[in-house]
Amino acid sequence: MNKRNHYLSEPGLSLLNEWRNFTCKFKRYSLNTVDSYSRDVKIFLMFVESHLGDKISLHSLKNLTPLDFRSWLADERKFGTSTGSITRYISSVREFYNWLNEKKGLANFSIFNIQIPRKEKKLPRPISTVDAIKMLSLASANTITPWLAARNTAVIALLYGCGLRISEALDLKRKSYPFPDIIKVQGKGNKERIIPILPIVNTYIDKYIQLCPFQKTEGDHLFLGKRGKKLTPRIIQKEICNLRLQLGLPATATPHALRHSFATHLLSAGGDLRTIQELLGHTSLASTQIYTDVDEVRLMKVYKETHPKA
Repeated sequence: MNKRNHYLSEPGLSLLNEWRNFTCKFKRYSLNTVDSYSRDVKIFLMFVESHLGDKISLHSLKNLTPLDFRSWLADERKFGTSTGSITRYISSVREFYNWLNEKKGLANFSIFNIQIPRKEKKLPRPISTVDAIKMLSLASANTITPWLAARNTAVIALLYGCGLRISEALDLKRKSYPFPDIIKVQGKGNKERIIPILPIVNTYIDKYIQLCPFQKTEGDHLFLGKRGKKLTPRIIQKEICNLRLQLGLPATATPHALRHSFATHLLSAGGDLRTIQELLGHTSLASTQIYTDVDEVRLMKVYKETHPKA
């Protein structure tokens, strides 16, 4: 049976929901992470039911062999699932089996013997300093309503000036304002980090606060939508898409590209990797080291384009 046309049985859904509740309560993953893991595991469970021709049970999950797991991955390949997605699927199902082994007494470790495919290394595509500054300038004039223009500019300034993820910027609370020389950010895994804030970024936020028409309490989010509710990422994504089209930038010029720009420009200016790692909130230095490759590519490009003997 085609897994795309298969519905997960009630026993499978029940087990999935039990694991999801455990993950939310004890693992302290973000809601987005839990949702992502749950979708991946559901796809896996649907395949198992189709593969075995029966409803999910602890018995069937206990008896899955490495060959069964490889059949699942082969099925994913057949449907054109990317290497990156397959890597994520394996990680999600491993989390699921950690729970099954620990809490349900399965003692099936086959999934941990499946080799994770090597993911093709893709370098971040930062925006140039000039284009990042142009974005800020255009954003302040792009929207007819002054407070909305000021809000969009302030968010973009935080993404580029502080290297925040868009979710981190939009999760900032009103009670944190006014910002001194630093801001505290709640990142992935609920890890808090401290980031210096540039005076110019504070200036953009001050202007937004002065123009914002809504009365704010300490529990409110800092950045609000037209109706006074928490601003959604989609609004900023659309604004940056408009700016990208106006400036003739590639499709890689996204909100996250501004975070890449923050890291790359710091490295180019002599920043050390450990400091950049702390500022970005990376758990592993390996995640930060990719920016050295970006800088090397940029330097070689400049060399080849400008050196008379290149």
